Amino acid sequence: MGKGKLAKFADMAANPLVIEQPFNTIKEETPFELKGHWHGQFFHNPNPIVLELGCGRGEYAVGLARKYPDKSFIGVDIKGARMWTGAQDALSTGMTNVAFLRTHIEFIDRFFAPGEVSEIWLTFSDPQMKKATKRLTSTHFLQRYRRFLADGGIIHLKTDSNFLYTYTEEMLRANSLVPEYSTRDLYSVTDDNAPGHEARSIQTYYEQMWRSRGIPIKYLRFRLPHEGLLIEPDVDIPLDEYRSYNRSKRSGSETGK
Repeated sequence: MGKGKLAKFADMAANPLVIEQPFNTIKEETPFELKGHWHGQFFHNPNPIVLELGCGRGEYAVGLARKYPDKSFIGVDIKGARMWTGAQDALSTGMTNVAFLRTHIEFIDRFFAPGEVSEIWLTFSDPQMKKATKRLTSTHFLQRYRRFLADGGIIHLKTDSNFLYTYTEEMLRANSLVPEYSTRDLYSVTDDNAPGHEARSIQTYYEQMWRSRGIPIKYLRFRLPHEGLLIEPDVDIPLDEYRSYNRSKRSGSETGK
């Protein structure tokens, strides 16, 4: 039998790799103490910081941290009971280059200083087909990312959703942003040295479930410059015709893991 939610929340509160900042503790007039100080006060090194937004169980953040010890990774999500899995794994194995921030992604720019983050991973985010401003690749969120992502920093999108992938393609096209790499079938390539190898090297539990259902995994990587006005694409995109695990067809939580 799995560990109960109350016990998991107690573990999270005691885990030194976890910072909890839910909505009711965020105040505009109170600066977040690690903002601008993640390198020196938390990770104690100058290594590039990489965020995974909507990290779910934290499998991807922990997997990337193991694969790239010369980078520091922070998994972000509001659902602490899910995040517990990755946080406990990282703590029990003595990892020092991974952390977890429990908060609403809507407020992500309050936690990092300009240029403090080098890359962002969006792994199986809810496509939010009803409202563009809730999509994690919308210009609404890209403007937030610009406040702390290095100029030209990398954004990775890995998704089962044809809707979100197509929307992101159209968003890039509308803003004359050229993806460094994009594919509608990530695992059609088996060469470990081929582009997209980072995204192929780790599979979450639910990603494996989607693949077993015959749903191809899409991946897109692009750089976000600081300059230039961002505009939303004016196109109609077919809705996804299936339901992902733990996610309703047309809306839901911040993460679909």
